[in-house]
Amino acid sequence: MGAAGGAGSRAAAGRPGELTDAEVPDVWRSLGLPGLADIHVHFLPPGMLAKVWQYFDRAEQNYGMAWPICYRTGEDDRIATLAALGVRRFPTLCYPHKPGMAAWLNDWCAEFAAGHPQAVHSATFFAEPGVAGYVRQALEAGARVFKVHVQVGGFDPSDEVLDAAWGLLDEAGVPVVVHCGSGPLPGAHTGPGPIGEVLRRHPDLPLVIAHAGAPEYAEHLELARRYRRVRLDTTMVATPYLDRIAPVPAEVLAGYRDLGDRIVLGSDFPNIPYRYARQVQSLLEWNFGDDWLRQVLWHNGATLMGL
Repeated sequence: MGAAGGAGSRAAAGRPGELTDAEVPDVWRSLGLPGLADIHVHFLPPGMLAKVWQYFDRAEQNYGMAWPICYRTGEDDRIATLAALGVRRFPTLCYPHKPGMAAWLNDWCAEFAAGHPQAVHSATFFAEPGVAGYVRQALEAGARVFKVHVQVGGFDPSDEVLDAAWGLLDEAGVPVVVHCGSGPLPGAHTGPGPIGEVLRRHPDLPLVIAHAGAPEYAEHLELARRYRRVRLDTTMVATPYLDRIAPVPAEVLAGYRDLGDRIVLGSDFPNIPYRYARQVQSLLEWNFGDDWLRQVLWHNGATLMGL
């Protein structure tokens, strides 16, 4: 691991105030990287995205704190924003909230990826009869990353109806970005227990735990230590926004420093209440050295997405 205070740290040093989006390319260029590999980006069908934004507009009622969408722009503008930041490829990460949605979302994601070379072909699934069939179809069609949202879906990821689907993904070695932590609000099946049971049955499953499992950081870090193909994504982690409700304990930060090959850049773009640069700056402020930053900002995500 590179010494603290190297090129990546210098990219944020001496600046008055916050790192800006326009300065983000200075960070990855100073590290000798080709760009950023962000595993946690959302592009959704327009009607679905509008409903997601409407939900966040009510965040003060739902969460007790406002959640202004920072990148509420058109699809082409959002793609251009990612390109300007240096995000070379991105997944779409659609997710269903009820039965019967996943298969058509997979069709939409396949069409989006076919029409946008920057997009990594993504897919999703729900706890429902027939799930293994459409997961197999998505894999055969070329899906390279899956998304599961335990909180929004409201299902138990260890439900036996999903066992064959998890097995297919384990066998294929295709990563699954799973929101299983209990933030911002706990669900009936969130937390490390249910997803830990999935990993007990499928110990080689390549899971990416979204938001590093916030607020159960320590428990999800332990899963990454126990299972060699589990990663933690940085989405919102250590940003001032999330620190208000779920700050990262010092001992967990030390674990992140030592487990640099399991930490991967995630942002939640475009549905974030601050500029993209804030996520990058939070990682710089940990001061874990240039080699750690190279792994997290590019190499780990690029490997997962096959870039």
